[in-house]
Order: sequence, then C-alpha cells, then structure tokens
Amino acid sequence: MVPLRLDLATEPHGAPPVRPVSDGAFAFLNQLRFMSMTCRSKRRTDLFEACALLHVTRSASQEAHAEALMRCLAQALDKQPRLHAPGTIEMTFDETWLLQLGQAIASADEGSVAFLLKSRVLPEHRRLIRFLVGRISEYFSLV
Repeated sequence: MVPLRLDLATEPHGAPPVRPVSDGAFAFLNQLRFMSMTCRSKRRTDLFEACALLHVTRSASQEAHAEALMRCLAQALDKQPRLHAPGTIEMTFDETWLLQLGQAIASADEGSVAFLLKSRVLPEHRRLIRFLVGRISEYFSLV
C-alpha cells in the first residue's frame, strides 16, 4: 500500500505553469506550428535548394519562408523538431528555441543569435536558418 500525501489530496490541481509570451510572439509560434502541420505530408527539402529558390524570388511571402523552414529544420538540427498544434499554450523545447531565436534576430542581439544557432544548428546550416527565421520574424512584433 502506498501512503497518500495529504498536500496533494487537498490542494486543487491547477493548470501547469505557462511561460508568458506576447501576442506577437504567440502569433509567430502559431504560424510555425501551422506550417509544420501542413508540411508533414510533404517531402523534405534540402535547405540550400530551398533558400536558393527564395533568394531568386524576392517577392516570396512569409508563408513560403515558413514552409521552407519547417521542411528543412530537421536537416539543420539533425533531428526531427517537436511542435505542438496551433493554439496550444504550452511550448516544447524546440518551440521555445525558435521563439528565442526569432526574438534575438528581431532585437538585433547578435550574441544571443550566435549562441542559439551554435547550440543546436549544424555549422553549414546556421546562415540559412538565420535567414529564414529572420524573414519570418519581420512580420511579427517579437520585441
């Protein structure tokens, strides 16, 4: 028989603690989550090819950059990223990292950008991931 802890039995169970983020940051994250869901059934794309295509078409939209990022992120991280469904309040480690990278790029915090990229992205993909996240973050007020 396992003893029952009284403090767990008497305290109401509330919602888990949530990291507060701004509306712009939440919209940025939901955009990436939505794109991640739509890209699940699409084939993965080489990061260099995707960015080369986006450089050629200067009028590429935010959605095109987000799609390229979500289709290539696993290649850059060397593992499949984990993202929740759009609208979910909780954030995964990958989502927190993407949000922090977007905020660092938007605020021109080069030290944080370099640290975040070096901590997770393969060296040959850092410049391209910075480009994609930077272009997406231009559409949101992350600062």
